Amino acid sequence: MLSKEQVKKICAGIKNARIGIIGDFCVDIYWHADMRKSELSRETPHYPLPIVGERVYLGAGGNVASNLAALSPKELIPISLIGGDWRGMLMEDIFEKSGMNRDFVIKVPDRFTNAYCKPMRKGISELEYEDPRLDFDNYEPISKETEDKVIENLRKISGNIDVLCVADQFRFGIITKRVRDEIIALAKSGLTVIADSRYNIGEYTDCILKPNEVECWRAVYNNEGYIDAGYDEFIEAAQLLAKKNRSTVFCTLGKRGSIVTDGDRTEKADAVLFDGEVDICGAGDTSLSAFSAAIAAKTELKTAAQFAGLASGVTVRKIGVTGTASPEEIEALAQ
Repeated sequence: MLSKEQVKKICAGIKNARIGIIGDFCVDIYWHADMRKSELSRETPHYPLPIVGERVYLGAGGNVASNLAALSPKELIPISLIGGDWRGMLMEDIFEKSGMNRDFVIKVPDRFTNAYCKPMRKGISELEYEDPRLDFDNYEPISKETEDKVIENLRKISGNIDVLCVADQFRFGIITKRVRDEIIALAKSGLTVIADSRYNIGEYTDCILKPNEVECWRAVYNNEGYIDAGYDEFIEAAQLLAKKNRSTVFCTLGKRGSIVTDGDRTEKADAVLFDGEVDICGAGDTSLSAFSAAIAAKTELKTAAQFAGLASGVTVRKIGVTGTASPEEIEALAQ
């Protein structure tokens, strides 16, 4: 584990770092209902959910951006899409309140702003239950006009950043094949690119790849063998992915920590473990952001992986939210 002095040094370096983030942003909306206030509807034979509280956060790539912002880099430049709907208004409000740069966020009026709406009901018992989520997703690719604008924005920011962080999470999101090809071309030209992709991590080459163990396994073997795989087999999968894609692989392994490999040399970083309740939702976003920020601060790969592990250790203890990790919180976990 890193020392407090090592964490302070990394955080000081991040304050001079310039980071770009391109990805699929969404809003996570929590609606809290108190069923003790519910009355049978006269119009329908149902008990409505009386909403008594609402919380709204940036999610998906937006959570990566929020985690990057929490580390206070010198400059943070997001590239993403926003729709012309009420969820887009919520996202714009978050951007405005956070002071995050919106110069390269593209408004696309005819697309949904992706959102995950989570009704949480209490009053039936002492526990709070999560009802089925309401998802606002897009099911068609972005237009060529929007694609051209995304590529134009990438080229505009590429000369002014130390690292480009990629959060490729949606099937029909901002990262099309043309956009991915542009990202790879920037990586080949010398820009440090750190890519995380739920479905397409195996399509990125010449970058630093940040899969979890399942994404890594699927990219290499294209099967579900990860269910029965052991630690050594996951390491082998990461090594194979690194060699196949001419990339460094930073693979997270949950409670087993993480590894960094170029296919030949492999280094391991232990996880930060706790007793009691943890919430892993958003831990991968925190890991990606902390690792990217540390690399932008010119930190060595294994040390960056250890820093990412500490940051994730902060957020998994924030129950019920996709939280962020501040430099002070990360330092508090260090030795």
